Parts: sequence; structure tokens; C-alpha cells
Amino acid sequence: MRNLQVEGRQIPLDKEGYLREMSDWNPSVAVQLAQAEGIVLTEAHWEVILLLQDFYHRFELSPAMRPLVQYIRQHLGTDKGRSIYLMQLFPPSPAKIASKIAGLPKPTNCL
Repeated sequence: MRNLQVEGRQIPLDKEGYLREMSDWNPSVAVQLAQAEGIVLTEAHWEVILLLQDFYHRFELSPAMRPLVQYIRQHLGTDKGRSIYLMQLFPPSPAKIASKIAGLPKPTNCL
């Protein structure tokens, strides 16, 4: 089991780097998880992260790519609700990487 060191706390991660406990998530944890993926979070990333968390709370699951794109399109418009846009923000697998940074479980349909 791996741990993430954030603000003096050891936060346990599973073997794929997802939080073991969703309650451990906070913005500082998100920044650390993003850095581990080689991503520097911007306002554009936070828009998607917050919508992902909203999706999870509404439907009790992490969305796979297609539902994620549709949800982003509904809330942020067609310019941002595209696979290529999300791929630029969260390469190489937006649904998996964005869910990890948002502190959510791995989407069930992602390998």
C-alpha cells in the first residue's frame, strides 16, 4: 500500500493510486495527486473536478468517458464537452485520471 504525504498526514492509496477513503480528499490532496500524474491544476481542471464530484454525489458512481463528456457538455458547453478537451487536461485517460484527482473511485468501465 502506498501513502501520500499531505500537510503532515499520511493518506493511504490503493495500488493504482486512488484514495482508499474518499473522506481524505481536500484540494491539497488533489494538488498532490495531480502532481503524481504530472499535471499542474488550473481553473479548467478544477471545473471538471468539481463537476465530477457533483456527478458522483448525484449518481453514486464515477463516470466512464462517454457519460463524463456528456455531463461536461451539459454544464460547461460544447467547447469543453469534448473528448479532446478532456484528454488535454487529464491525459492519457480523462475519466480515470480526473476521478483519481477528484478523490473518487476508479470508473467501473475503465481498464
